[in-house]
Amino acid sequence: MSLDRIYHHYFYDVYHFLLSLCHDHYTAEDLLQETFFRAYLHLENYDGEHVKTWLFTVARNAFIDHYRKHKKTLIKGDQFFTRLFDRKKEPLHTIIIDENVKEIIQLINDLPEKHKHAVLLRDYHGFSYKEGAKVMDISLAYFKVLLFRGRQYIRNRKAEDQ
Repeated sequence: MSLDRIYHHYFYDVYHFLLSLCHDHYTAEDLLQETFFRAYLHLENYDGEHVKTWLFTVARNAFIDHYRKHKKTLIKGDQFFTRLFDRKKEPLHTIIIDENVKEIIQLINDLPEKHKHAVLLRDYHGFSYKEGAKVMDISLAYFKVLLFRGRQYIRNRKAEDQ
């Protein structure tokens, strides 16, 4: 598969992953360009399997490099997640969903970075445990621990609020 086809096929997935990490449209766009630039440079190192996992690994590494350079992450609004829902529904229903989404987003943002990455990779982007561990460059067991603790934190905080 050529890089051009890979780009067109995975562009939105990689962009949404980066946006969920950095919470800034412009930074996500820059990191997306950096991701595909790095992918182009290291295409010969790609083993031909699980291209999505490989791209997400490249994207996560680009994010980490950017984060280290800037020592902070700009957190903007959570409009991205609220756009995921259909606005044609009843206004009251939309308001309730928006509030629930905002609450979950805030809980995810409160997680430590590694827990946040594990939850986003597994629960939002649908990676398998093995693929998530590969993207994060950690063992499968450690990925499961991070995911469990991240989910447990979210459940506990939601229970406290009720």
